[in-house]
Amino acid sequence: MGQEVRYRVRGGRPLNGTAFIQGAKNAVLPMIGAALLASKGRTVLRNVPIIQDVRRALELAEYIGAKVEFHEAERTIVIDASQLNDPERAVLPAEIAARFRGSVLFVPALMHRMGHARIEGVGGCNLGSRNLDFHYRGFARLGAEVTEDAERNHINVEAGNLKGGRLYLDTPSHTGTENLLMAAVLTPGTTVIEHAALEPEVLDVIEFLGRMGAKISGGGTGLITVEGVKELAAVEHTIMSDRIDAGVFAMMAAATGGDVSLVGANLDHLGVARWKMEQMGVQFAQQGAVLHVHRDPNTTLRPINAVTSPYPGFATDLQSPLMALATLADGESYIHEAIYDGRFALADELNKMGAKIEVDGTRAIVHGPTQLHGAEVVAHDLRSGAAVVLAGLAATGETVVSPGYPVDRGHSQFATRLTALGADVVREELD
Repeated sequence: MGQEVRYRVRGGRPLNGTAFIQGAKNAVLPMIGAALLASKGRTVLRNVPIIQDVRRALELAEYIGAKVEFHEAERTIVIDASQLNDPERAVLPAEIAARFRGSVLFVPALMHRMGHARIEGVGGCNLGSRNLDFHYRGFARLGAEVTEDAERNHINVEAGNLKGGRLYLDTPSHTGTENLLMAAVLTPGTTVIEHAALEPEVLDVIEFLGRMGAKISGGGTGLITVEGVKELAAVEHTIMSDRIDAGVFAMMAAATGGDVSLVGANLDHLGVARWKMEQMGVQFAQQGAVLHVHRDPNTTLRPINAVTSPYPGFATDLQSPLMALATLADGESYIHEAIYDGRFALADELNKMGAKIEVDGTRAIVHGPTQLHGAEVVAHDLRSGAAVVLAGLAATGETVVSPGYPVDRGHSQFATRLTALGADVVREELD
């Protein structure tokens, strides 16, 4: 994990001014995996978020034999995967894989370029009962041999005799969809993926693969068809902006009664989250590639009901900051978390700050409005980390969020961007 990091937040200051929304975390990670499918040339990715998960992904890419340059000041990555030919390196080692759940996105490249992949100890965000079975079942339906070594906590994938087939997802997971797409693009014949994810990030990955020479149709319809091609070429691509980052900044502006312009944010990408915030009293205006967010500080936020569901439904990744925002609303808000059962650990942290939240299984009732006060709180995962920072911005006194590492996994230069809006947020590295 490297150094211990924590965030200190002193509340009571409305956010005003301009914030730059980072490139999409959930698009860049599969794109790094996809870049490894190109057997010649150098891939250039622009608008890359400067986050820990990207550094981990690049570390992994280098480990398996790609040449990687990360130009952070330009937010640009250059990847040369032409030399991926040492089968000894077709391993995703536990020490990297365990800290980076996205490592499963490298399996298609290893399978196609080196003939096999071994994944040791699979890790990442601790989110209850999600598992990666359906990725491996999908590879198996394309003809790969997937075996598990339970003793050593390894999974082996042998390419064997790959051919197109019909794949489906039990739930429309974006990572699952992207991974099966990457496995299918170089597999001979026609592959059909049913119940595929509809997220904008998936469409961005499809556009990127299409530029590389993949033949994919049906993106955004839930039924994707892939005609296998022999090889893919390296291309240049600018990553879309991160709608979760945009949603978090919009909710922070709402929590503090602020007025902010979010450069690169797209209102359409917020899905149902936009309507929930509008119901609460937040005003939006899309001005070209800038989203203006305003909440009159003299009005009280209204309570809402929200149920998380796959895109274009209410994003589970925005449920945590919405819960924090709901503590400020005048009345009872009802939240049903239908996707990840680990998300409600946040309620205890907000209650330490004076919130009144009751949790019953996958449902929560938020009794508002409450005056939040600063406290020492725990970031259980990336999204709850951002949510307690949001709560801290609206609270009296000082809130200390530790560990800060989960926040760094998903939001680039978080404290710097908030400070530019007038917030009092400090990111501290402890010895």
